[in-house]
Amino acid sequence: MSNVFWIGLVSFFADLSTEMVYPLIPLYLTASFGATPALIGVIEGIAECLASLLRVFGGYVSDRWQRKKPIAFLGYAAGLVYKLVLLVASSWAGVLAARMIDRFGKGVRTAPRDVLVSESSDAGQLGRSFGLHKALDMAGSATGILVAFFIMAAGQGEYAFRRLFLLSAIPAIVSLLMFAFVRETRRPRDPRAPLHVLRELRSLDPRLRLYLGVVFLFTLGNSSNAFLLLRAGSVGFAPAAVVLLYFGYNAISSLLAWPLGRRSDRVGRKRVLVAGYLTFAIVYAGFAWGGNRGVIVAAFALYGVFTALTAGVERAFIAEIAPTELKGTLLGLHSTVVGIALLPASVIAGLLWNAFGPVVPFSFGAGLSLAAALILALGLPPGGRERLSARSPSGTRPL
Repeated sequence: MSNVFWIGLVSFFADLSTEMVYPLIPLYLTASFGATPALIGVIEGIAECLASLLRVFGGYVSDRWQRKKPIAFLGYAAGLVYKLVLLVASSWAGVLAARMIDRFGKGVRTAPRDVLVSESSDAGQLGRSFGLHKALDMAGSATGILVAFFIMAAGQGEYAFRRLFLLSAIPAIVSLLMFAFVRETRRPRDPRAPLHVLRELRSLDPRLRLYLGVVFLFTLGNSSNAFLLLRAGSVGFAPAAVVLLYFGYNAISSLLAWPLGRRSDRVGRKRVLVAGYLTFAIVYAGFAWGGNRGVIVAAFALYGVFTALTAGVERAFIAEIAPTELKGTLLGLHSTVVGIALLPASVIAGLLWNAFGPVVPFSFGAGLSLAAALILALGLPPGGRERLSARSPSGTRPL
């Protein structure tokens, strides 16, 4: 469990660095380069799609060579390069290039890092381990957002943005130093031995196939968080206040991720995930029809609950039923499925916003989330509590 803690600290400082910058990117694009919601949707969609498409590659490499730590380190190092490129960007194309570098790193590091967490977990406590990691991850995000809030509250303008970009490089460096305390969980394997990826995917657990389909459907309506920030601005929140709202979302997610991960160990992943998708539908309905500040504040808070219900639990679910030799590949495949849907999701949201205003894209997302919750609730076979000792003959565990 101590290894999970150190991996969590790597994510804490990396996300502190990232979230000092991320909530201000749509505001920076709009204020400095006159970007429209549609252009922001394209930029975010391309960046996030790149990250997700690379995750299956990072997972496959970690499965083949069983070297998770150096691959994850490379991915986190890209986050430092991102801040430096963002600092010198002079157009929206430069910001796009910076975002692509950042998401390249995210794509490479995510699956090997998640395998490290999985293999460092105590028996029967995958939900707890992923919940602890997510709690530290989101705590870093919340801290970074709070730092951004105070810096932006002290002054606006392009100089304030660039000063923040420079300061964000400091925790990115600290996150790389934390790798000195992370232990590799390498297991003996001949790197020349082939991984039968296609054969294993053809015989994939039906529950995992169904869940990947549900994730794809859900993500088509789950556009970039940049649209949540734009929505807050559209009802009258100042840029600094928008940052504070985003802080609240991350703080709530950090506080709830560990206890909800532990709960999924007791009651099963399915119940927690269904609750998460239903919560998301309520959140997007609030963003769609909430024309006043009070509803937007409540929607951001509930969005934190959704993230705590799903982010760590879905990783625990996949790690638990994936074939051992392809754990990294399938954790990466999950993110790749998200990436395939994410680009059209963000582009569709931006186009719908431009054509009809904010109500339509958020209503669209709420409807798809509700559909995903119903499919998961009715289509996934019921099961008891997942336990490492309760393996089926095929090596999977009941949900």
